[in-house]
Amino acid sequence: MAGMEGQARDPGHDVTRRDPGQLRVSDADRHAVAEVLRKAAGEGRIDLEELDERLEATYGAKTYADLVPLTADLPVAGTPHTAPAPTTPRPPLPAPGGPTYPSSFAVMSETKRQGAWEVPAKHNAAAFMGSVLLDLREAHFTAQETVIEAYAIMAGVDIVVNAWTRVVVDGVGIMGDFNETRPKVEAELGPHSPVVRVRGLALMGAVNVRRKPMPGEKPRKLLGRG
Repeated sequence: MAGMEGQARDPGHDVTRRDPGQLRVSDADRHAVAEVLRKAAGEGRIDLEELDERLEATYGAKTYADLVPLTADLPVAGTPHTAPAPTTPRPPLPAPGGPTYPSSFAVMSETKRQGAWEVPAKHNAAAFMGSVLLDLREAHFTAQETVIEAYAIMAGVDIVVNAWTRVVVDGVGIMGDFNETRPKVEAELGPHSPVVRVRGLALMGAVNVRRKPMPGEKPRKLLGRG
């Protein structure tokens, strides 16, 4: 019995099963969330009274479970940059067809959405100690603008787009990465290009968006790169 009790008190026992939301936050984490809140107030998304309340909760937060909800209803990146003017015409969008997936989840597993499938106006993707792949290159968008809410907790969410899809990344990484990575193909955007907005959180994980050639298409050399 004594041995069993000793194991129960051991903080290093079975670390992988700990709830990451219960991990302690650092001062840097609190400051990062505070900056998001101040920017949201400056944009008129929250009023000054709510800003004070959230800042008080931010600097009093002990764990990630305390911190994450404070920005859950806010975009957490700056205003998207203007996309470059189109250089070449884009091919027509894929025709409707294939299954429709409103969400993609992976818990200690792997989920992939590839090939021809219909993407609704909003798609939720979440991975916990697993991985989610959303390949949008051959997908049919049911709306001109699609919002993907992506959350990676000790996990990865990868989103792949083609050259003709406009991407706006509005996410935050806490002890992780939330960004658009180096493209494999030049963007070829036009006024009718579909827009994909990626929002959410990467907590000790990664949410990455990458532009790639169409499946089976030979990659072309990117301009200005050897």
